[in-house]
Amino acid sequence: MTAQLSYAPLKQIFARFAEIEPAPKGELEHVNAFTLLVAVALSAQATDVGVNKATRALFQIADTPQKMLDLGEEALIQHIKTIGLYRNKAKNVTKLSRLLIDNFGGEVPSSRAALVTLPGVGRKTANVVLSMWFHHPAQAVDTHIFRVGNRTGICPGRDETAVERAIEDHVPVEYQQHAHHWLILHGRYICVARKPKCSICPIADWCLYPEKTA
Repeated sequence: MTAQLSYAPLKQIFARFAEIEPAPKGELEHVNAFTLLVAVALSAQATDVGVNKATRALFQIADTPQKMLDLGEEALIQHIKTIGLYRNKAKNVTKLSRLLIDNFGGEVPSSRAALVTLPGVGRKTANVVLSMWFHHPAQAVDTHIFRVGNRTGICPGRDETAVERAIEDHVPVEYQQHAHHWLILHGRYICVARKPKCSICPIADWCLYPEKTA
């Protein structure tokens, strides 16, 4: 596992990220907290592009928990059947819609503990919603962040929880709000899995990866 970068290079790295993209945004399309929650839940083991294609028409007719229940599980399946694990995800979306109505007055709760009581909502999904909708500096660690964090030394850890903690403990607080978005985008487009694009990497000067590509 790569060593943890110290404070000074971390601050330079995130200053560079902020210079390039001051206000990064997630790529899942949504219109409110509920549709964001559903989109993130649907995105497990699926691409954002694929989820967006499936949800554009869905969210035009079912953008609240009650409208989702009124639509019904079978009709929901028809909208999301291009997404992996669609039957199980349809069950979870239906159940979480019911629980939002029964337990939270039809509103998406703004606490991690409450969010993870919903079917299909784990810590990562909860953190995405807390960050993107409620602007809480929650760190949703996906495969991109796990790879980038360990490869570069920005936030190394043996599992997703350890990487999440490394971001919270080491990244300067003024960059916490957007940290996970910067890291996801960096992993998605620059620090890719098979052959990272080190020659065009904006943070290559500070990265600890020993096998940089030309």
